[in-house]
Amino acid sequence: MCVRVFLADDTELILRAIRMLLSDRKDIAVVGEASNFRETIQNTAEPRPDLIILDVHMAEKNGMTPTEVKGSLNGAKVLAITFGTDDQTEELLHSVGAVKLLDKMDLAQELIPTILELAEVRSSQTVS
Repeated sequence: MCVRVFLADDTELILRAIRMLLSDRKDIAVVGEASNFRETIQNTAEPRPDLIILDVHMAEKNGMTPTEVKGSLNGAKVLAITFGTDDQTEELLHSVGAVKLLDKMDLAQELIPTILELAEVRSSQTVS
């Protein structure tokens, strides 16, 4: 099974780092990217990713609320990423429907195991 992943972050360096981490994986395919919430919604309609890796603190929200984002992701799971956490981050996680949060400082060690863990959860839910 190949996990279809969409990347959404407003920092090109982070996008590049994630692409590099995933580049040699045959079980994970990056199916698109966005640099703001509106692009995320527009660009996930067609590839229908299994998982969206979403920076919950993207600078440009294009006037969209996180709740609007949550209702427009076509059932994809959301893995939130950010630098550090605070009360506002916890609130954002719930509003976008994120199932898990990773600190960007831990992506090198945690990203691939987390993607595979969330894919297992999704595939076992679709089998039942």
